[in-house]
Amino acid sequence: MNLWHDFLTNTGRRVDKWTHYFPIYEKHLKDWRNRTLTFLEIGVAKGGSLQMWKRYFGPMATIVGIDINPHCKEVEEDLIHVRIGDQSDSKFLAGLIDEFGQFDIVIDDGSHKMEHIRKTFDFLYPTISKNGIYIIEDLHTAYWEKYGGGIEKADSFINICKKFIDELNADHSHGTVQQTFITKHTFGISIYDSVIVFERGTIPLKKVVRSGTDPKLRSFKRAVKKVKNALT
Repeated sequence: MNLWHDFLTNTGRRVDKWTHYFPIYEKHLKDWRNRTLTFLEIGVAKGGSLQMWKRYFGPMATIVGIDINPHCKEVEEDLIHVRIGDQSDSKFLAGLIDEFGQFDIVIDDGSHKMEHIRKTFDFLYPTISKNGIYIIEDLHTAYWEKYGGGIEKADSFINICKKFIDELNADHSHGTVQQTFITKHTFGISIYDSVIVFERGTIPLKKVVRSGTDPKLRSFKRAVKKVKNALT
């Protein structure tokens, strides 16, 4: 059963998602199913999303949700843990890591405010597992003033991510872009409508490699050999 089918047949708690998010989730998260992992979703709401992830990832997953609304604590059940706190509070986030260990997957579906998104990302992204996934969704709010966004706002998370793309490619910039954590510990950044996905990873060897032979080169070598043979 894929995630979209699970959503359509859901009889549990309410889930609210944009339809085009489901192919994104499947693309980046399918290989994590039925593995031991620790998952964090920021923003609990009615709790249906946590139940969906519990079904999707399987019985070896630890599912954690956080929210500032104390009533969200009521949606806890087997394999689902809810903690109440502010997503932009580094002490609160550090406490989660102390309790549950390193997160493998983080989905930020919290306040959607630019300040909160950046503070959460700056703290949590470096702490997730070395092949972990960090997803920020509903980033259409990066264009809305009420969330601190705007097309010209330097601290809009969309604009921040444009700089991250340069940092990802810093090794090829001839020193014009300085290396950062993004450069050294990010394999890829995928940008979709309203969603950005960061894939942790390192590239220990950055060089052009070649395999196979060039037919034109073989022909040239044969021609050279014939000329040499004719001259001897």
